[in-house]
Amino acid sequence: MTTNSKRSSAKALLDIGAIGFSPDAPITFKSGIRSPVYVDNRRLIYHPATWHVIIEGFQSLIETRQLPFDTIAGVAVGGVPHSSVLAYIMSRPSVFIRKQTKGHGMGNRVEGGAVAGRRVLLVEDLITTGGSSLSAVDALRAAGAIVTDALAIISYGFDEARAAFAAANVALHTLTDFETLLQLADGDQLLNRQQVTLIRRWFADPYAWSTQD
Repeated sequence: MTTNSKRSSAKALLDIGAIGFSPDAPITFKSGIRSPVYVDNRRLIYHPATWHVIIEGFQSLIETRQLPFDTIAGVAVGGVPHSSVLAYIMSRPSVFIRKQTKGHGMGNRVEGGAVAGRRVLLVEDLITTGGSSLSAVDALRAAGAIVTDALAIISYGFDEARAAFAAANVALHTLTDFETLLQLADGDQLLNRQQVTLIRRWFADPYAWSTQD
């Protein structure tokens, strides 16, 4: 993505309050990492004009990077609204992947249609360690799909996630990043300098920061 595209996506998230900065009251991720910054992309569906910026960004990213696909898949729950709208706009089939196999009915993880032999583009709203997204990739591949690329609105950019996607042979493409978010938040005085410094220190070593009192 270009710098302007990254800034547009970041500004869209900041404008609707999807990015929260709570250095004094960190949240805890599923991985156990404590974080002074968090993302709530679920807000997007309540703000259609802003959501439109994100969907257009996905479409532009696909076209610019010439990503090959014939089906779009969303990771439940966060990725499904975006994957569904994107597939509708681009006139492509859409499926979604459950977090785990249903305990009743057909017992499927991949819902919506058959993916065997199809090149599937995965859509996620947020990447932390990458575990949920790559579990969805495994489910798609087990169902016979070809998965080489994944889209996300934003990633925390952890080395752990980069290594996991590389090991799975999946290229991750994001609309924006936290460096861009921090620059905008700092410039618009949504954060003071001390908070920016603290968050940058967290990004440098989130695991070590998480163990501090």
